[in-house]
Amino acid sequence: MRPSDTEQPTWVAYEEARYLGTVHGQFDVGGRWHVQSLNECHHSLDDAVRALRRPVRWATDRELVRRWARGILSDPNLLVLDIQTTGLGTAWAVQVGATDRDGNVLFDELVNPLAAITPEATALHGLEQNQLASAPTFSTLLPDLAHLLANRSCLAYNADFDRAVLEREIQRLSPPARATRMTLYPRRWADAMAPYAVWRGLWSVRRGSYRYQPLGSTYDAVTNCRRLLTSMEHMR
Repeated sequence: MRPSDTEQPTWVAYEEARYLGTVHGQFDVGGRWHVQSLNECHHSLDDAVRALRRPVRWATDRELVRRWARGILSDPNLLVLDIQTTGLGTAWAVQVGATDRDGNVLFDELVNPLAAITPEATALHGLEQNQLASAPTFSTLLPDLAHLLANRSCLAYNADFDRAVLEREIQRLSPPARATRMTLYPRRWADAMAPYAVWRGLWSVRRGSYRYQPLGSTYDAVTNCRRLLTSMEHMR
C-alpha cells in the first residue's frame, strides 16, 4: 500500500495471505528503506522485502557463519588475495594484491597482461593498456607469488574466479614454467562470498538461497583485501 498523500511511501508486504512486515521509505536518511520490525535500512525496496523473507533458520545459519569466520581469522598463516583482470569473464591478471590477516601488504603488483583490456574492466579498476606496458608479466612474478602462497590458507571473495585466473595464467606459460604449477597453489582456499551472503540474509525466493552481495569494492586489489577483512571482522 502506498499512500498518495506522502512523499515517504509505506509498503505492507504479504506473501500470499501471510503478513511479512512494513517497509517505510525514509528519504531523509539517504533515500533508504526502513524495515520497521527488523530495525534495518536498505537501499532498495527489493532488498527490504528480501530481508523480510528470511527463512526461520537464518539465526542458525548466521551463527555457523560466525564460527566459520572466527576459524578463518584465527589462522596465523592466512593470506587474503584479490586479482584484478582484463575483463569480467575469461580474463588475464592486471593486478595482484595480497595481505596477511592484519591487513599488512604481502604482495601488490601491477601485471602486464599481454592482452587487451576491455572498456568494462577499465571502468572498474581504472587500468589501461599503456599503464601496464612496463609492468612485469605474470611469468616474471610467478616465483615470488608461488613462494608467497605455499602452505598458506588463502581467503578470497569469489575464490573460483581468482583460482581460474591463476590456472589460466599458468596454462599459457612455457612447459618449463608450468612445472611450478603445484607450488603456486595454497594449502587450502576459503571463499567468503557465500558466507557473506548468509550474514546479510537477503533471501532470494527465485533462487531459494541467500542473495550474493557486493563488498562495495574500489577495485584496487590491496584495498579489496582489506575490505574483505573488515567484513570478516563484522561477521565473527
